[in-house]
Amino acid sequence: MFDWLFPALLPTGSAAPDFTASDEQGANVTLSQLRGHNVVLVFYPGDDTSVCTKQLCEFRDQWREAEQRNSLVFGVNPAGAQSHLKFRTKYKLPFPILVDQGKRVADLYHCGGLIIRRTVYLVGPDGSIRYSVRGKPQVREVLQSAVVK
Repeated sequence: MFDWLFPALLPTGSAAPDFTASDEQGANVTLSQLRGHNVVLVFYPGDDTSVCTKQLCEFRDQWREAEQRNSLVFGVNPAGAQSHLKFRTKYKLPFPILVDQGKRVADLYHCGGLIIRRTVYLVGPDGSIRYSVRGKPQVREVLQSAVVK
């Protein structure tokens, strides 16, 4: 009945929807051009909010493991580039934050709606979804699901 409001996560093993979005610096990021890497997409509702900040800082704090596991991390949020730049700089986040204009990417990944639902996806080097979770995941669990070459 409320599937349109709370759709299920994309299933593990399915193809990750391709997208192009710009980061806080204005550089375009296209998912399909990142093949060969694990890609962690961290969807969150707001820059500089307590729970979201804590979650993104956990990815920052585990950055060395992300790099060792051939993983690229991207925050994804509909706020503008200036907000993302300020947020990223303030917390010294080593990864880009994508501007999800119109919540287009969030809708593709079933985490849009009135507000973005905190959701993390791990896309494998082959472009398939390897891991997905709503809410606050254990960062190590996400990274341990990554394919290491």
